[in-house]
Amino acid sequence: MAFKLTYATMFNPPEALHKGFDKAVATLKQNLGKEYGMIIDGKEVFADEKFEVRSPINTDWVLGVMQKGNAKHAQMAIAAARRAAPAWGRTPWAKRVALVRKASKLIEKRIFELGAAMAMNVGKNRMESLGDVQETADLMYYSAQMMEENNGFVKPMGKDPLVGYDATNMSVLKPYGVWLIVSPFNFPFALTGGPTGAALVAGNTVVIKPATDTAWIVRLYADCLRDAGFPDGVVNFVTGPGSTLGQALVDSPEFDGATFTGSFDVGMKLFRDFAQRNYVRPVVLELGGKNPAIVSRNANLDDAAMGIVRSAFGLQGQKCSAASRVIVESPVYDELVTKLKAITDKLILGDPTERTTYNGPVINRSSYNDFKNFCEEINQAGGKFLTGGHVRTDGDFAKGYFCEPTFVTDLPFSHRLWQYEMFLPITTIGKVDSLDEAMQIANSVNYGLTAGFYGNAAEVKWFFDNIEAGVTYANRPQGATTGAWPGFQPFGGWKGSGASGKNGGGYYYVQLYMHEQIQTLIKPAKAAPKKKAVKKIVKKTAKKAKK
Repeated sequence: MAFKLTYATMFNPPEALHKGFDKAVATLKQNLGKEYGMIIDGKEVFADEKFEVRSPINTDWVLGVMQKGNAKHAQMAIAAARRAAPAWGRTPWAKRVALVRKASKLIEKRIFELGAAMAMNVGKNRMESLGDVQETADLMYYSAQMMEENNGFVKPMGKDPLVGYDATNMSVLKPYGVWLIVSPFNFPFALTGGPTGAALVAGNTVVIKPATDTAWIVRLYADCLRDAGFPDGVVNFVTGPGSTLGQALVDSPEFDGATFTGSFDVGMKLFRDFAQRNYVRPVVLELGGKNPAIVSRNANLDDAAMGIVRSAFGLQGQKCSAASRVIVESPVYDELVTKLKAITDKLILGDPTERTTYNGPVINRSSYNDFKNFCEEINQAGGKFLTGGHVRTDGDFAKGYFCEPTFVTDLPFSHRLWQYEMFLPITTIGKVDSLDEAMQIANSVNYGLTAGFYGNAAEVKWFFDNIEAGVTYANRPQGATTGAWPGFQPFGGWKGSGASGKNGGGYYYVQLYMHEQIQTLIKPAKAAPKKKAVKKIVKKTAKKAKK
């Protein structure tokens, strides 16, 4: 079978992926620092004020110069999307699907260039970076596939039993109109492209607002959409501060729906802001996680240790699906802790564009300072550092935001950091006497995004029956709580982790971007045709079918 890149398969890629990535990095480094406009109504738009996107690997590297958009630019983008919405919504769904697939193919064609840019902008290692790009194409393909498999979501309903009349009832899913997409820094491609692809195939026009730290890489995504040939105004891309441009977007009554991926607090604020309208608008929220990995006394500890390390420290713990809590039955606690330390000590921290690097920098100075403050808080509370606990400032680390992968033991379950999403390479490990106690701790948070388990077959069933999370994994060395992929493990959360209860890259996601209309048509019943006439009709139909 040919190699298929996913987060589960990325640990043993073919050599061609490394060669392509290395070549792209070398080319990209020769072309940094260009200015990029916003894209509004198909045109490049520039603001009076600019801002630089710098690499967290080395803050001397200016990746791109972006526009500091304001409320005026927000209104321009919304107006363009509103003008384009009627024609795009009436465009046959098959044509919309074809354009989304064309954009997806462009993303795949540019995977090395985009992957190299991802590593430099976000700090992901090379395989995580390539994975983010490929996942984006696959998310968009999957929404297109769902639209196609469901024939544009036009479905006949039952016929009313009316005497003398023929009743036709149709269920038709139609686009809402204009959709706002606010994406985070950690998966700037997938968490922009997933909702954008779904919104577009559904027939909505979009305004994309990326996180400021990753505005550059999302502009490269917007280029793929532009180059695919979407009509002017269907896709609009704006950049600028959340406090001005972002708030102007959220405050606008012109949006018919919104998708936000990010922190719980910001997402809940957007949810409340959107409620201040003349009627209810749909808001798709994908928020944080405080994801547990439970390890039974019957677990394969080698698989558990590998899966936990990969999920705790992939992308420096800056995943909403990161394994940030490890809950272990006491008989195997000491052995598992020893294995976790041995694997973590071998992880290489450094420039994520280098082949041997597993951990790159955290995204910015604020996260870097948060790491130091959390480590001090843990120290004061009596927690012990099994690994890490420090920032690195020596040598090549001096100009970036490098934090060591950190496992913490002996922190009481009552401490707030067992509940609080740190979004950093810090994972707490605790010991319990039973699986029931472990489950109670696992479910005791506001979040319910992902969860992992290691144990025997009977325990796995118990885990799936009792865990409160939207994406759950058992006995998975490729990642205890991370690694969802469209069409395989659709991604979404319960409780405070998600508003819709439907997972991206799954069977029910694209429908979130449409609302249902029931169309009923009543006609007088036709008299039943005579036998001769029926035979004639059948013969005529057969002839046509043959032709």
